[in-house]
Amino acid sequence: MGDAPLRLFGNELSPYSVKVRSYLRYKRIPHVWIVRDAVSQEEFAKYAKLPLIPLLVFPDDTSLQDSTPIIEHLERLHPEPSIHPDDLALAFLSALLEEYADEWGNKPMFHYRWFYDADAASGADRIARSMQPGIDGEALEQLRAAVRDRMVPRLGFVGSSPATKDQIEGSFLRQLDLLEEHLAARPFVFGGRPAFGDFGLFAQLYELSTDPTPGAVMRRGYPRVLGWIERMLDPRAEGAFEAWKTLAPTLTPFLRDEVAGIFLPWSTANARALAAGAKEFSLDLGGRPFTQETQKYHAKSLGVLRGRYARLDDRLALDPILQATGCLPYLI
Repeated sequence: MGDAPLRLFGNELSPYSVKVRSYLRYKRIPHVWIVRDAVSQEEFAKYAKLPLIPLLVFPDDTSLQDSTPIIEHLERLHPEPSIHPDDLALAFLSALLEEYADEWGNKPMFHYRWFYDADAASGADRIARSMQPGIDGEALEQLRAAVRDRMVPRLGFVGSSPATKDQIEGSFLRQLDLLEEHLAARPFVFGGRPAFGDFGLFAQLYELSTDPTPGAVMRRGYPRVLGWIERMLDPRAEGAFEAWKTLAPTLTPFLRDEVAGIFLPWSTANARALAAGAKEFSLDLGGRPFTQETQKYHAKSLGVLRGRYARLDDRLALDPILQATGCLPYLI
């Protein structure tokens, strides 16, 4: 790959960009963080197949988009320190949490940022300023309005509406409660060093911590989660991965209540709707209907997760965990 640094095009308000940046920092891979703005747009367009960040450009001018494939590719090139526990069961659970964060954890992040006026104003202002550095006056006001007008209508893509507000916000609060307890005994989710799941979970919660409404919630009662987020901005290995025996008491509730209780039923319903050609789907989540537009990418990523499970040669330790937490039926 040569000695030149990698170039990461992203934005501080993009959880997937921050996720990849955290990984590059952890691996100590030389890189340059390039904010996608009016100045860098021409170079970005040269390498991007889709108008999406993050975009990672290698010294040989090849490029990758989408945070999960980027990290998986880099992990093959830079296997140490590994983000995957040697224990196959834990490695799969870490990948499961990464999938949960990317596909469901993004819902609270997007919901809070664009559902409430104060958060939408903050998000639009920060995005506008990042797109056009130095902009002010009427031009800034117009760009803020343009950003907001573009993003607020997209709430429906993540299933956010007045009817689903309590379910999405309830998931966010439950996630914080469960992680606050789990992180009382360890610096990272799987022990003394960050795992694949840490990068996905942290990125969404980091963004939430920067927005007025959810950020205030986090500052009022979740110091351990905030401390973990701070560590994940520039993570270091502080110890070894733990065994399931010590992780189980506080990680089991997260897998049971959030992953099996919310995420996997939703993801499965979306995949079924896509297969049936339905443009919208609805399922019962927490005793109430949750309705949203069918999403092709989510179905694809569920297929990848199920493929990861099917390829495991040894599931003797994993299956009892998945069965006990209610995850197993959605993966086979």
